[in-house]
Amino acid sequence: MSKIAVVFWSGTGNTEMMAKAVAEGAAEKGAAVDVLTPSEFGSDKMDLYDAVAFGCPAMGAEVLEESEFQPMFDECSAKLNGKKIGLFGSWGWGGGEWMQNWEAQCRELGASIASAPVTCANQPEDGTLAACKTLGASLA
Repeated sequence: MSKIAVVFWSGTGNTEMMAKAVAEGAAEKGAAVDVLTPSEFGSDKMDLYDAVAFGCPAMGAEVLEESEFQPMFDECSAKLNGKKIGLFGSWGWGGGEWMQNWEAQCRELGASIASAPVTCANQPEDGTLAACKTLGASLA
C-alpha cells in the first residue's frame, strides 16, 4: 500500500475542497492518505511518503501563499528530485501563470509529476473535483 501526503493551504476553502477530493481519489485506490497543512509538514516528512500532492491557490501577483506555504515548499524543494508529486490549486484572477511557473520549478528540481496539475477559477465545480480525484488516484 502506498502512503500519500496531501499538503495544502487554503484561504477561502476552495483549495481545501480540492485537497479533500485528491485524498479521496488516492484512498479509493487503496493508498494510506494524510491530509496536512504547511505547519504540519516539512522536509523531514518527505521520505515518509511515496508521493506528495501540494495544493496552494494563486496569491497576489500569481504566486504561492508567501507566509506559510512558500517557506514549507522551499524547505521541501531539496527533496523533490525523483519524488512523485501532484499539484493543484484555485485562483480568483489572472490566467493560471502561478501554476505554470510552479510546475516548471518542480520539473527543474527533478520531481516526477504524476499528472497534469488541476486548477480552477474560484470554487471548484464537479468536473474539477473529479479531476482532483483522478490526480489522487494517479499518486496512489
